Amino acid sequence: MFKLDLPPDPKEVAAIEARRNREKERQSRIFNARTRVIGVDVEALNSQVEERRLQEAAERSKDAAYGTNQVQYDLVAQMLEKEEAERTRRLAKKVQDFREQKQQLRNRCEFDPLDPDRFWNEFPACHNDSGPYCGLTSLQYLSGEDLDRAACLRMQQEQFRSSLEKQLHEQQLARIEEQRIEMLNDQLRLAMDTRAAQLAKLEESCRIAMMSAMAKANKAQAAELAEQQRREHKRKQDANFMEIQNQISSDLTKKHPIAQHSVAPQRVQPHCWKGITPEQRAAIKKAQEVQRQEKEAQREAERAHNAEWEGQAVCLAQATMELEEQERQLGAEFRRGLGSFNQQLAKEQKAQQNYLNSIIYTNEPTAQYYLQFNTSSR
Repeated sequence: MFKLDLPPDPKEVAAIEARRNREKERQSRIFNARTRVIGVDVEALNSQVEERRLQEAAERSKDAAYGTNQVQYDLVAQMLEKEEAERTRRLAKKVQDFREQKQQLRNRCEFDPLDPDRFWNEFPACHNDSGPYCGLTSLQYLSGEDLDRAACLRMQQEQFRSSLEKQLHEQQLARIEEQRIEMLNDQLRLAMDTRAAQLAKLEESCRIAMMSAMAKANKAQAAELAEQQRREHKRKQDANFMEIQNQISSDLTKKHPIAQHSVAPQRVQPHCWKGITPEQRAAIKKAQEVQRQEKEAQREAERAHNAEWEGQAVCLAQATMELEEQERQLGAEFRRGLGSFNQQLAKEQKAQQNYLNSIIYTNEPTAQYYLQFNTSSR
């Protein structure tokens, strides 16, 4: 009755494995201090963008295939409707031909020997009381009675037929006029499209000409700018050369007190100062070495901090795996308990069924019982 020891569902196993992998990736991103502190996970964002792009492409291809199938189905439905209409028209034509050929008025047997009004039908209706078949007390025509109703009906049918033919002719003329208007509209649209294509081609040629002229102007401007830059560079080089010559040929030295600023002794005059002293250079190197050592100590502290964070992440991952293992063990134990419970329940139900079949349902009703029951119910 109950299936025991069923194999796991492959789809469910794959879904659980995919969820576990996603959780591991999420934990690796969360517990990575560098990624969490410095910035976002660019690889994850790129993968999400790629997945979104692939999903949109799949949806577009699916929509295109669905549209193609819909067009094919519409064409098939139209063909089936046309065939059904043609079949109905042929059947109606056959019925009408049969009526016209086999059920004409002259081939009908209108005489009925058992008709109680046959004697009245032998005498035609009179339009007045002075007829050869009318006696002194006969009354055949009443005031307001229309004895030419059949002729009037035929005349009305003829008028209706003529009006219907006229309407059909007018509809046909209107359809022809509509087709002519549609043809003129198509020609107008074709002319407009041709004109638009010509204008687009002309605009493209104008744009190409403008781009060519702009490119030539840009080239000329770039050449002029390059020439100006070359002249400016040459002028600066000449000025620098003259300044170097002046500095070399002048009698000012860096040890001369004239290089110091008169107001602020810690500052120097740029036009007189020729460089720093060896003592100043040594002090600068010493300060740079101190800064380098401080930077190296800061990097060591950061590496230790990152190592500590990585160790904590590993510990957390191990704890998570242990919790998953405990959850798996609890699930297996629960399934084993559920299987034993199902077995016990199956045994009880089987015993109940055996009790019913062997003790309760032993006397089966015979055909005589059903016959007696039917007789008593009647």
